[in-house]
Amino acid sequence: MNFDPTFLSNFVLVLTGFGGAFLAALWIALVIWTYRDIRTRARDPLVHILSALLVAVLNLPGVLVYLILRPARTLEEEYQHTLEEETLLQSLEDLPLCPGCERRVKDDWQVCPNCNTKLKKACHHCGKLMELPWNICPYCGTPVPGMKQESLSMDEALRNLKMEDDGEAKIG
Repeated sequence: MNFDPTFLSNFVLVLTGFGGAFLAALWIALVIWTYRDIRTRARDPLVHILSALLVAVLNLPGVLVYLILRPARTLEEEYQHTLEEETLLQSLEDLPLCPGCERRVKDDWQVCPNCNTKLKKACHHCGKLMELPWNICPYCGTPVPGMKQESLSMDEALRNLKMEDDGEAKIG
């Protein structure tokens, strides 16, 4: 077996060529990746160009500097975060305020737990909650007891009163 120095020289030359091509491809890929990544994180075109130039000039140290300085969130993540904050604020704003202490109260509360202000009243017929100024239940149409009823003759009022008394007598 003969040792041929030209073969070894050619082999080293080919390996060097492949190594150089690999490093050139890696350098170009890093520049492209940096440009694409910064486009998803910033809107300013100058920042896009400067980030790609940083990696193009400094290569691997430039990528490390870019990774340290780049924004933590993408524009899409920032948008989603903003939407979540707005939704949370909107849900807080949707809750009504207590007229007494102006703290947030829920729609189905009858009394404010902080200041004991009456918030709503229950219908005497169906039991659903009504606003305090309402004189008639919007759910069952029953008027609030003791409220003046317009266009009701004396006979009808007495008949309704008698029916209510009979109903209570049968139930009790």
